[in-house]
This record gives sequence, C-alpha cells and structure tokens, in this order.
Amino acid sequence: MPVDPVSRVDNASTTPAASAQEPDGLMVFDGLCNFCSAQVQWLLRIDRHGAIRFSAIQSPYGQYLAERFGIDSSDPSTFLFFANGRPLQESDAVIAVLGRLPGRWRWLRVIRVIPRSWRDAGYRWLARNRYRLFGRRDRCMVPSPEARARFIDDIPREPRSTGLDDALRPDGCADQCQSKDCQ
Repeated sequence: MPVDPVSRVDNASTTPAASAQEPDGLMVFDGLCNFCSAQVQWLLRIDRHGAIRFSAIQSPYGQYLAERFGIDSSDPSTFLFFANGRPLQESDAVIAVLGRLPGRWRWLRVIRVIPRSWRDAGYRWLARNRYRLFGRRDRCMVPSPEARARFIDDIPREPRSTGLDDALRPDGCADQCQSKDCQ
C-alpha cells in the first residue's frame, strides 16, 4: 500500500524537513492562472471550516516562500502546500490538499496509488500547458470579502508556531501585489 506523502520522510534534497516554523494548511498558488484560481474558488466553496489558507505566489509572502523553496515566482511550475510543517510540491501537494477536504471529498486521494513518477509527470504536463489550456488573468484573483481572512499576502513580522496570524491582511493580492504582472 502506498505511503501517504504527508507522513513520508523524503530525501532532504527534494523535500525540506518539517519545521514548526512553517505554516500549516497554506496553499501558495499562481494567482494569474485561471485553472489555479478556479481550484482555489472550488476549495473555498467546499472547505467551509477553513482548513486551507491561501497565498498567491505573486504576493510578497508567496514570493518569499517560492524563493525559499526553489520555485520561480515569475514563472511557477508548481504550487506549494504546507502540511504538518512540511512543504510539498506537485502531486504530493495535491494529495495533501485532498486530505484536508471534508469527508465526502477525501476519496479523491485514491490518486496516491498511482506511482509518484507518473503522477508528477501528469502534473508537470498540466503545469506547462495551464495557460494555453485555461488562459491567464491580467491581475491576481481578488477574494470575496467573506474569503479574505483566508488569504495571506504579507510576510509575517515574527516567526510563530504557524507563521500565519501576523500575516493576515484584509485586502487582496491585486491591491497590494508586488509582481509587475499585478501592478
């Protein structure tokens, strides 16, 4: 039976070790990607308990985390999801996000039975072609007023156990984004 990627200890060169300083349940996504933004909207609808928070990779906090974990924020090829203090990418991140969903959606984690190399190859193909297939926004998605509290754009002032509370800001990426694409 496959090992759950959230509990797996990977080689340090591919997945940094878990840390209490890393945010938990944070998804760093491409705010200019129509497909990515649609996934965030879907997650906001079904995750009513707020188990997942979000940061556009074009925001200051998203750029900081992307750089820290080797992702080019100007041309991201993956998203980050932090689960239990561990930053995950590609299909492992997808499986971890699915694991945070309400019970009726968790069955989607069945994709973990597919070998990781195949899952990641499919993920990379979709990531390379996402703008061509689904389009690209001119500006980062702006969350609704109800969802704003789940978006983190600023870099936390001081590290805390989750790294989230100091970063909360009531405005959206399009208002404060530092990316040349969002100005």
